[in-house]
Amino acid sequence: MKVRVEEVSPIERKLSIEVEHSRVTNELDRAYSQLGRQIKIAGFRPGKVPRRILEQRFREQVEDDVIRKMVERAYSEAVREHKVEVVSSPQVTNDGLRPNEPFTFQARVQVKPKVEAKDYLELPLKRADTSVSDTKVEEQLEKLRQSMSRLEPIEDRNEARAGDFALVDYQATVEGKEFPGSHAENATVEIAPGSLMESKLQDLNGARVGATVELDSAFPQDYPIEQVRGKRGHFRVHLKALKAKVIPELNDDLARELQAGKTLADLRAKVRSDLEKVARAKADTEERDQIAKGLTDRNPFDVPAAMVDRAAEMMLDGALRAMARGGVDPRRLNLDVGKLLEEMRPRALAEVKAALLFQAIANQEKIEVADAEVDKKIEEIGKDSGQPIAKVKRHFANPEERQNLAQKLREEKTVEFLKGRAKYL
Repeated sequence: MKVRVEEVSPIERKLSIEVEHSRVTNELDRAYSQLGRQIKIAGFRPGKVPRRILEQRFREQVEDDVIRKMVERAYSEAVREHKVEVVSSPQVTNDGLRPNEPFTFQARVQVKPKVEAKDYLELPLKRADTSVSDTKVEEQLEKLRQSMSRLEPIEDRNEARAGDFALVDYQATVEGKEFPGSHAENATVEIAPGSLMESKLQDLNGARVGATVELDSAFPQDYPIEQVRGKRGHFRVHLKALKAKVIPELNDDLARELQAGKTLADLRAKVRSDLEKVARAKADTEERDQIAKGLTDRNPFDVPAAMVDRAAEMMLDGALRAMARGGVDPRRLNLDVGKLLEEMRPRALAEVKAALLFQAIANQEKIEVADAEVDKKIEEIGKDSGQPIAKVKRHFANPEERQNLAQKLREEKTVEFLKGRAKYL
C-alpha cells in the first residue's frame, strides 16, 4: 500500500492512498465467494452459482461493499503508520474499481494542530479575592435555617393571611378549554405577591378554608406547555387547609440536626470553611481564565472546527446534566439545541485553544503527574463527594477515566506553574 500525506493547512491533511491490485482481487474474490454461499438463484445449487452470474446481477452492490471495507482498513492503517493526529471523520473521494489496476482514494481530515507556546512567562494576573466576611457566614446560616423549616397546620383560625401556605385544588382553562396540567390536587401555594406559576397566590388573602376563589392569570412566554404560552388562563382554586412556616432557632440543636458538630460554634466554623472552599474554587477558575486569555492573546493559531464542535457538545451535555441533577427535565424545555451549540462555540473555541496551549507548555517545561498524585486525588474525590472510596476507585480503575484525571491534574500543575511566574497587577 502506498500513502502520500500532504499538508493542506496547519489543521488539515490530505491522504492519497493506493491499494495494490492483488489486495483488491482478494477482496473481490472473498466477497463473491461469500455472496455465492448466501444467495439462492433458481437452477443452481447453493454455493454453485457461477461468478459471472453473480457479477451480472450484483456487481455494483459487491464493489460498493468492497470499496467501503478497503477504505476503512487502508485509511486506518495509513493514519496509524504515518501518525496523523486525526480529529474529524475523513472526507473520502475515489474513482471506483478499475480492471487490473490498483484502487486509489483520497481522504481529507482535520488534524490536531502542532502548538509551540511562546512568551508565556509574566502573564498579567489579578489575584482573585478568597476572603469570606462575617456577613456572608450569617447569610448562609440563615439559608440553612430556612432550608430546615417545616409547614405545620394552622388550627386556631380558618382565614388566610399573607405569609400563610395554603393547600389547594385547582382547575384551569385557557380560552374555555382544558390543557395538559390544567388540574392539580393538594398543591401548596404561598399567600404572597407573585404568580401561580411560582406557587404564589396573593388572591387567597382573606379567603376562608372551604372557599373557592376564581381568578385570571397570564402564562409566561417560556411556559413549558406550548399551547398556553403568553395566554391568560382562568383558575378556580379551592382552599382546603392553611399551614404556617416554622423556622428552627439558630442554636446547638440545629447544628446537631444538620450533623455539623455539637454546638452552634461548630456549625458556624463549618459554614465558614465551606464558603472558603467555594471562594477558593471560584478564585482558581477566575485566575485560570485570566491565564488562558493571556496565553491565547500572545499565541494565535487556528483550531479545527471538529475540535470546537466536540467541545461545545461536551459543554451543552454538562449543562443538561446539571439541569437534571437540579430536578429540571431538559426534554420538557423545548430547547433549540442547534442555537445553544452555536452560542457556546466562542467559549468552546477559547477552551480548546487554552487546553492545547497548556499541553504545549507542560511538554516544553516537562511537567508530569506521578501515579501517586493521581491516587491521592482519587482519595480526595472520594472524601469530598461522600461516596464510598471503593466505588470511586472502581470508577477510576477504568484506564480512560484515570487518564482523563491525570490530564486534568497536569493542566492544574501547569496553571500553577504559570501563576507562580505571572506578573501580578
